[in-house]
Amino acid sequence: MFKAIATLFLLMVSTLSASAQDNFWVQIEAQRTLTAAQANAREYARRLDDIHGFYIDDGFYGIFIGPFSEADAEQTRERLLAQGAIPRDSFVYNGRWLRQQFWPIGGGAPSSGTVPNAPRTAAPTAAVSSLPSDPPLIASDETVAQARASEAALSRPQKEELQKALQWAGFYTAAIDGSFGRGTRAAMQAWQDANNMQPTGVLTTRQRTILFNRYNSVLDGLNLRLVRDDASGIQMDIPTDVVSFSEYRPPFVRFEASGSVEDALVLFISQSGDEGRLIGLYEIMQVLEIIPPEGPRSIDRNGFEIEGIGDGIHSFTSVSLDDGEIKGFTLVWPEGDEARRSRMLERMQESLELLPGTLDPRIVPTSEDQAIDMVAGLAVRKPRLSRSGFYVSNDGVVVTTPEAIDSCRQITLDREMEAEVVASDARLGIAVLRPTESLAPINIGSFQSETPRLQDQIAVAGYPFNGVLSAPTLTFGQIEDIRGLTGEASVKRLAILPQPSDAGGPVFDERGAVLGMLLPRNDGNTQVLPPEVNFSLDASDIVAFLEAQEVTAQISVATEAISPVALTRRAADITVLVSCW
Repeated sequence: MFKAIATLFLLMVSTLSASAQDNFWVQIEAQRTLTAAQANAREYARRLDDIHGFYIDDGFYGIFIGPFSEADAEQTRERLLAQGAIPRDSFVYNGRWLRQQFWPIGGGAPSSGTVPNAPRTAAPTAAVSSLPSDPPLIASDETVAQARASEAALSRPQKEELQKALQWAGFYTAAIDGSFGRGTRAAMQAWQDANNMQPTGVLTTRQRTILFNRYNSVLDGLNLRLVRDDASGIQMDIPTDVVSFSEYRPPFVRFEASGSVEDALVLFISQSGDEGRLIGLYEIMQVLEIIPPEGPRSIDRNGFEIEGIGDGIHSFTSVSLDDGEIKGFTLVWPEGDEARRSRMLERMQESLELLPGTLDPRIVPTSEDQAIDMVAGLAVRKPRLSRSGFYVSNDGVVVTTPEAIDSCRQITLDREMEAEVVASDARLGIAVLRPTESLAPINIGSFQSETPRLQDQIAVAGYPFNGVLSAPTLTFGQIEDIRGLTGEASVKRLAILPQPSDAGGPVFDERGAVLGMLLPRNDGNTQVLPPEVNFSLDASDIVAFLEAQEVTAQISVATEAISPVALTRRAADITVLVSCW
């Protein structure tokens, strides 16, 4: 009998121990309303195993995966994050704080599950007719009078922090002024209502604690600490569990990703200079890969701000000019993690202190590891594709190949001026662009009106290395035939060896007149032409297409050949780099 009792006791202890070990969950989401939580839990359950939903004590409805031991929960979280199956801000949650279960439908406390697998297609079969209702309003821990009394004891900075927390939570949109007027009261009431609390418009001590806990909990795992760098004269809170010091690359002090957030980057920016140098830095920053082109930006004589959103990242740069010192910072963070990014950015801005001195450009020796597509060790944003083109009107209209504008988010001329498509004809092989701002080119192409002769010398102007060189290059050849291989009159066959990015560039005769536009090579799957066989679109077809777009083409009247030097100068004046971003 004693042995039986002892055995039963050991079994109970073992069961309780296992239950305690398997009481950790991966929280992947939280919603303010039961309806939204149920809908999202249903969607997650279509893709992932072991989805559960619980009411959380602070008024939210959480969606979880589990249960696991603590180690298994962390391992599962990391694996699913790597697969992109769960949000970046998912975290391990202790199950002892879970309340009423709302998913799966009719489920009690779930048993220990298997490690969930990445996306699956089978949907849960539970019925949706008996969804639990919202729990009753959470009773207030203080009367309204008591809440007003505890609120009155708050200092002005504390009241401003409360407004910031309500703003972060999405309920307050007015000024952060520490004055609890009608807007603040409405925000408090809306927050209480969304959290199933009595909507009095006055937060109790406990409610303020809940709000601030959420406000600050998004910073867990970042370890924001004050970092002082005397070399640059900057100190600021940075997420030290996510980034760490990498190197000095004037004007930057780089803190690169060292933790779980792979795209994280912090830069301290420090250099001496005046307003002109500030403007130069503003322009340079915007060509870096870490600053996407979409997003607000502003500059004045005292500093600038640049926000870039896209390509999976969200960056923010703030720089000021004071007494000959240009200083600031950049934060790069994964796109979509706005709750953490905005809260962390706020802390960084509040803690920023500018100390005397700027970063010495000689702090590191000149490195042999240099590249023209890098600025201080940071990659310059590159276009998806670059081709050549040339000006055909005094207001900056450009002719190029349709290949240069295919599926572009943005089109630029010489990497600076943005352009829009006026017209394009893929069959003919021509596209016409117009700059979005006023532009007056130095010169424009003049088209040849006569039929060229076989074996005439020609030159193609273009950017053969995708814009690596700052000026166009001439490639020389000759006319092999005034028609295409199948007799088509709209093209001429050339004997020349251009590069792919020369396509769209002007084809000159010896007098500097444009006799056509270089077409891209279009080798078939079963037939590849010799590399010197290329084609140009005939000048008469270009002129006709321009006139159809109400662009008057200039016709050449030159009668004498020009020198190679003059031809090079003319090519540089009218040829333009067309970039597709």
